[in-house]
Amino acid sequence: MTCLLRWTAFLWTLNSIPCTFGMAVGEQTDGSCPLLNVEEHRFSDILDRPLEITGFDLTEKFLLRKGTITEDLPSFRLGSSPLIKPTKLIFPNGISSEYSLVTIFRVRRTTKKDRWYLWQIFDQSGGSQVSVVVDGGKRVVEFSSQGLLKNTLRYTFKSRDLHALFDRQWHKLSISVQSNIVSIYMDCKLIERRLTDEKDSFDPSGRTLITTRVEDGRPVDIELRQILIYCDPYMAEMENCCELLEPKANGTPIPNGEMTFDPLP
Repeated sequence: MTCLLRWTAFLWTLNSIPCTFGMAVGEQTDGSCPLLNVEEHRFSDILDRPLEITGFDLTEKFLLRKGTITEDLPSFRLGSSPLIKPTKLIFPNGISSEYSLVTIFRVRRTTKKDRWYLWQIFDQSGGSQVSVVVDGGKRVVEFSSQGLLKNTLRYTFKSRDLHALFDRQWHKLSISVQSNIVSIYMDCKLIERRLTDEKDSFDPSGRTLITTRVEDGRPVDIELRQILIYCDPYMAEMENCCELLEPKANGTPIPNGEMTFDPLP
């Protein structure tokens, strides 16, 4: 019922914003984004047509997951192997200039004060093109991107609402990136929205990493369920949090078990 009420309010809001949602559900024209298989219970069951969602499952690309994606989300405890790959292997045809990052994780006692990259793309020379930093010491989240003049655009989200992200419980952190706006959500609640300068496109000749400590480049010791990049900035708001708010979502139990991290070769 909680999720149904949340989605009823959200869809009412969409109807009050004319002409902004026409391509919000996975409709991409540049051919860069493949269809993405995600669990149906993550979205409203009252939409009038099936969702065709595009994007990239970074959990699948960086971690060894056997079989197809199912509604049961295993959790991975990250080990000592670097989680870094050539960008072209992660985004073969590039990535949309507007997108959402959605992840579910929890920090551990030994790492709740670490400063680490949730996600970063850097170019061939090692310059950062985009990054999301989770800073447990300051209890903030930072987003940075390269501007059109090759300058660094950096935005720090300092809301007290983010402090709960470091309480060692499962949380969903989502970021919506539009051409001139960056919005951050935690547990399906809008935390903060910032106006930004226009951002440059990505150079695919570099490398991409996830869940890596800023200090020494080692994987941070967290538990991870999923990192998704949707090729649509509205998806950060469209996801519900049934898997966090209720024991089961859409009749499917959400497992609490932990799987050992196993990196892809």
